[in-house]
Amino acid sequence: WSRLEDNEPFIPGVPTKPEGASYYPANATRDEVAAWFDSLGEAERSEATSFFTTIRRDPSGAFRAVPYSVEYQGPLAIAAALLREAAALTTQPTLARYLELRAEAFLSNDYYASDVAWMELDASIEPTIGPYEVYEDEWFNYKAAFEAFVTIRDDASTEQLSRFGAELQDLEDHLPIDPAYRNPKLGTLAPIRVVNVVFTAGDANSGVQTAAFNLPNDERVVLENGSKRVMLKNVQEAKFSEVLKPISTIALARPAHRAISFEAFFTHILMHELMHGLGPHSIQVNGRPTTVREELKETYSTIEEAKADISGLWGLHYLIDKGVVDRALEQTIYPTFLASTFRSIRFGINEAHGRGVAIQLNTFLDAGAVTVNDDGTFSVEPVGIRKAVAGLAQRLMMIQARGDYEEAKAVIETLGVVRPEVQRVLDRLQRIPVDIHPRYTTAESLAARD
Repeated sequence: WSRLEDNEPFIPGVPTKPEGASYYPANATRDEVAAWFDSLGEAERSEATSFFTTIRRDPSGAFRAVPYSVEYQGPLAIAAALLREAAALTTQPTLARYLELRAEAFLSNDYYASDVAWMELDASIEPTIGPYEVYEDEWFNYKAAFEAFVTIRDDASTEQLSRFGAELQDLEDHLPIDPAYRNPKLGTLAPIRVVNVVFTAGDANSGVQTAAFNLPNDERVVLENGSKRVMLKNVQEAKFSEVLKPISTIALARPAHRAISFEAFFTHILMHELMHGLGPHSIQVNGRPTTVREELKETYSTIEEAKADISGLWGLHYLIDKGVVDRALEQTIYPTFLASTFRSIRFGINEAHGRGVAIQLNTFLDAGAVTVNDDGTFSVEPVGIRKAVAGLAQRLMMIQARGDYEEAKAVIETLGVVRPEVQRVLDRLQRIPVDIHPRYTTAESLAARD
């Protein structure tokens, strides 16, 4: 199924892509699995809704949780052996430690130690390998898909962004939500890495190319240690030059064309990733400890992506006002982001990022913060945009803080749509690629030698 074409099959005779992917029994319904989750005790439910288990039927037909280390035992044993072989080849101790611990995790199904080792990784080669993102699980957003990034660290760019890591607690302390829902003490690890990609595989190369990521997603790791932000610079440069810039000349009014900047694009992506780690994660609902992910179910990814985007704009302007970021960026943030909304919506509103951006764009239109010109192009209204940004950031974070599944569904149903004025612009973008399709020539040449 093509992720860039609303999951349309590209092989004749293939049925509709199952929303539960292959994480749940083929003959089960979502409601059956949800009812089973609800029937479990706390420990059993934690195992069943874990990132790292599939749900299968036992010989009697009852549901049971199967660890990834059992479900994918053969492939993971091979992967673990290769990771250990790589660990033996490097002279960089933190890289060797991460590879060894990740190999161990593949066999034990306990990813905590290797996640912390990945956070502490300080090496010229920056790999990220394992089950992470939950987008494929469209039933509940509970199950993580395996992926791999192999990247080379850009030390100069990483050093330039190090100042942002020091601002995280201050951003958390000033989030536009009730102070009771802020985290007074974030995890102490918050590294930021700028890297260049040399290879991706699995979920990282199944559709839209990832421009950056904030991991791990395990709430326990985030609460105790924080999270790491990784910026894929060469991917971002390609997306900007080959997709975003051409879109801006068609979607935006002519005066805005000069305001489109790679710095604004790059910095907002960084803020997006920073904000994934801020705001509500572990919460209480009716006195019961739980997580945002568990309460929001299949709406989680869309709401979280929209929250990271919109609060990233809020946070960027906060840092401009504070003097951490050059005020000149104030003139380029919103036009660049507006052009990028059309880029992301083209991924499809069946996809979390595209649907999350539609929520933001429609909110701006309703607030008059973005307007449609007579020629069909779009413009930012500087006076109203900051208020609209803060208002939506607050709304989405409070949905998360309360674990409000019904409100999350309502937001998606009413705002996560493509309106006619937006569709008319999309129709004019047919000649511009939806996304980049990289060729990993270094990896190809190495593979050819084997």
